[in-house]
Amino acid sequence: MIDVARARAETPGCEKVIHFNSCGASLMPAPVLQAVKDHLDLEAGIGGYEAADKQRAEIDGLYDSAARYFNCSPGEIAVVENATVAWDMAFYGLSFQPGDRILTAMSEYAANYIAYLQIAKRTGAVIEVIPNDNAGQIDVAALERMIDRKAKLISITHVPTNGGLVNPAEKVGKVARSAGVPYLLDACQSFGQMPLDVEKIGCDMASVTGRKFMRGPRGTGLLYVRRSMLDKLEPPFLDLRAASWTGPDSYELQPDAKRFENWEKYIAGMIGLKTAIDYAMGWGMENIEARVVELAGNFRRKLASVPGVVVRDLGERPCGIVSFTKDGVRPEDIKARMAEEGINCSTSSRFSTRLDMTARDLHMLSRTGIHYFNTEAETDRFVELLEAMRA
Repeated sequence: MIDVARARAETPGCEKVIHFNSCGASLMPAPVLQAVKDHLDLEAGIGGYEAADKQRAEIDGLYDSAARYFNCSPGEIAVVENATVAWDMAFYGLSFQPGDRILTAMSEYAANYIAYLQIAKRTGAVIEVIPNDNAGQIDVAALERMIDRKAKLISITHVPTNGGLVNPAEKVGKVARSAGVPYLLDACQSFGQMPLDVEKIGCDMASVTGRKFMRGPRGTGLLYVRRSMLDKLEPPFLDLRAASWTGPDSYELQPDAKRFENWEKYIAGMIGLKTAIDYAMGWGMENIEARVVELAGNFRRKLASVPGVVVRDLGERPCGIVSFTKDGVRPEDIKARMAEEGINCSTSSRFSTRLDMTARDLHMLSRTGIHYFNTEAETDRFVELLEAMRA
C-alpha cells in the first residue's frame, strides 16, 4: 500500500501544482532534490573533481541500485546523459546488411523510427511493422510469423508516448529468445511506474530516462545491455571512459557496459538518480504500479462520463498515461486552461507516434501522466474544469 499523505508531504511540488505530467517530467521527491542540491553545494565549495572523489561510493552505488531494479548485474548498466543516448548507443552499435529486417511496433516513438529510416537508407536494411491485435497492442502471434533468418532486430517501445498502452514486452521476449533475435526495449515511460525485470522480460538491451516516472533529475539516463550482447555491439563512439589506450596503435574496451559511456558526467544527477531509484524501491514497485493503475483507471472512467470526451488509451492493461480528446476543443487549449488553474498536463501529436495516430486518424491528443502521489480530488478537479470547457 502507498501512504499517499506521506508521499505528498515528501513531494514539495504538491504544495504548488496539480501535476499530471509525470510522463513528461515528474516531480522530484524531497530526498532526490536534497541529494542533487547537496552535491552541487559540495562542488561549489571544494571543486567538481574533489566532490566526485568524496562521493565516490554514492556515484558507484548508482550501478548497484539500477541493477537491483532491473534484476541484472551492475556490469550490465551504463550511465549516460539521457534515454536517447542510451537507445542510440545500443541501436547504432548493431550492424546491418542489405535485406536485414528491423521489426518494430505500430506505436513506435518517432526518434527511434527516424533512426531506423537512417540505417535503412545507409545499409539497405528494411523496416517492418508488427501489426496490432484487437486490443491495440503488439500481436505476438503475428510477430512469431514474421521471424526468419533475415530478422536481425526486434525493437519496440514498451509504453508509447501518446497513451496508456503497455505492450506485451515479456511475450515479445519469449519470441526473441526462441528465435535468437536481439531485442531492444525502449522503457522510457515504464521505468519508475512498474517493475522492469529484464530476466522476465527477456530483452537484450533497454533504455530509460531518469526524469519521467522514476522522479529523478533531468539529464540522466541508463542503458541495460545483457552481458552476452556486449561483444555483439560496437559502441558508435569511444573515449577514454569507454576504452583504454593500450599502445600507439591499440585500445582496449571496458570489459562491461561502461564501454557505452563517455567521460563527462552529471555527477549530481547520478547521485540524484540513485536516490530516486532507492526511493521508488522503498515504496515497492508492485505497490507503485497498483496505485497508479487504480488511480488512472478511475480517472479514465471519470473522463469517459464527460460529454464529448473520448479516452484514447489502448491495450489490455493500461498504465499511468491517460490520453483523450474532447469534441470541438483543441488539446492545446485544454493544456492552457489547466495551466491557468495550476494543473500541469501535456499534449501528444502525430509527429511523435506517426504510424499509430495516422491509423486511428488522430492528429493531437491531450495527455496526462498519473502517479502515486496524485489524488482522486485532483482528478475530480481536472474533470470538473474539462466539463466546463466548450467548443
